[in-house]
Amino acid sequence: MDKRGEVAHNSAPLGLRHRDSLDRYSYPGENIEWERCGRLENGRPLECSTIGVPMNHFDDSDSVNRSFTIPLIRLRGHHATKNLLLNPGGPGASGIWFMHRLGEHLNTIVGEDFHLVAFDPRGVNGSRPLAVCYPDEETWRTHSAVRDQRVLDDSGEVYAWSRNYVRACVETMGEHGKYLNTPQTAADMNSILEAMGQSDMIYWGFSYGTILGQTYAGLYPERSRRVIIDGVNNVFDWYGRLLDTEDLVDAEVVFDGFLQECIKARDSCPLARFGSSKEMLRERILHLAAELQEQPVSVYVNNKVYGWLDDRTLLYDAIPTALRKPATWFALAENLANLLDGNATAAFLAYGLKSPWLSAADADRFVMLNDGVSGPAHWPQDRQTMLDWLVPFINRSIFAPTEHGIYYAKQQWLVPKTHNFVPRQGVKTAHPLLILTTSYDPVCPLVSAQSAQRAYQGSQIVEVEGYGHCSMAVPSICLVQHVRAYLQNGTVPISHTKCGVDGGYFPRLGDDMYLNAEGLLGENEYQKIHAAQVALANHWTW
Repeated sequence: MDKRGEVAHNSAPLGLRHRDSLDRYSYPGENIEWERCGRLENGRPLECSTIGVPMNHFDDSDSVNRSFTIPLIRLRGHHATKNLLLNPGGPGASGIWFMHRLGEHLNTIVGEDFHLVAFDPRGVNGSRPLAVCYPDEETWRTHSAVRDQRVLDDSGEVYAWSRNYVRACVETMGEHGKYLNTPQTAADMNSILEAMGQSDMIYWGFSYGTILGQTYAGLYPERSRRVIIDGVNNVFDWYGRLLDTEDLVDAEVVFDGFLQECIKARDSCPLARFGSSKEMLRERILHLAAELQEQPVSVYVNNKVYGWLDDRTLLYDAIPTALRKPATWFALAENLANLLDGNATAAFLAYGLKSPWLSAADADRFVMLNDGVSGPAHWPQDRQTMLDWLVPFINRSIFAPTEHGIYYAKQQWLVPKTHNFVPRQGVKTAHPLLILTTSYDPVCPLVSAQSAQRAYQGSQIVEVEGYGHCSMAVPSICLVQHVRAYLQNGTVPISHTKCGVDGGYFPRLGDDMYLNAEGLLGENEYQKIHAAQVALANHWTW
């Protein structure tokens, strides 16, 4: 026992079947062994395991002596008999990290009737082999940097860089690289279910996790008992279109919403003093970006922390990242105000020091490019024709240059496509899907949720009438009520349903939208749920 009288981390829960090792245990009806792997901040224990899956679920002959390992993590519900699988997005996001960071709050949202299970998809984080295009970190540091956000000026560099990058991906991953795709990950989820002795899929996927959820529902409709997709990507565009023209349709609407909410908040928004309308604020910010393009500003903190800010930091990192997460809007407004006042230090410390995660970008690219319409069979191979295609595409939004570089890798991708999944209309699942969205999502717009609603029979949308990426971007007790009713009873709204946001975007001191969640915890269940939603809104990382 530990000092709180609980079973120590390396002890099995009471009543479970022990295996050879005292540190490992299993549950009746399951075909997997677990071990303790830490606790959440509230003291709830986590358990972890790993399963092996075939390299190719759809052709056993390809998988002889070849497999992937899939790490699992579970937070057990007090009254649970079923497992709810979670996917945070990506495609390169880690479910293990997701559970450690947010499992406590998701448990409060879902309640105690489900075990929460997350996993690292094949090729991601703790999965092996890891999806990487560089044989070691030194090679990555030497060769991974490329300028790709100025469409005309950077075209030659990113075109040449991509020719080498795609070859490195093929050589580094070998045969395993061909099977880093969403249909294989969907099949991996069946392996997870079978290991846990569960026949039906109960699932909640966010962002890219909606592609995974829609793919699973298309491949295995008879097992799709409860599937929630939240912050929806268009699955038809993902698999079938050369250019994704839908993802950013509301990005500038959200930007204008940020500015309008700032004007409404007046003194509570540090940026409001620079204009009396959203149009004036937008003009000031874009003028600032133009100045930073002409002359980046240098920032020196000390001999280890220094650098510069330019327009790319502002338009392709700071602002689009904050648009996904309204809990950061006050900080963005404050940093923009400081920049307009001539002080760049806070903005540099917030946005200018980020270092890329070594493996995430490669896992993202492998899955995206293996899933979609990639390679010389579908794309012109000369740079000028690519520019002719990309310039009008990039001009659709001031934030679209963030997507410029990936298309040169898509153009030149050399990994052969090994899946034949094609999404279809009119899919009848074991139970209808629940589709969650905000009204204005900067990267997964409402129109994509509507596309999914048409594709899956009986599915319905619950829309949170606010800004941000995925329903958890802002608190809404109404949304949680719909999630619980669906998971527990299968209740799907009769029609498209709207839920309000519980709070404002620039709260004054004493308002509760983005206060420390601990201050809101109490006996009242609604207070606990709201506190969990506030914590999720603050701590979610995309």
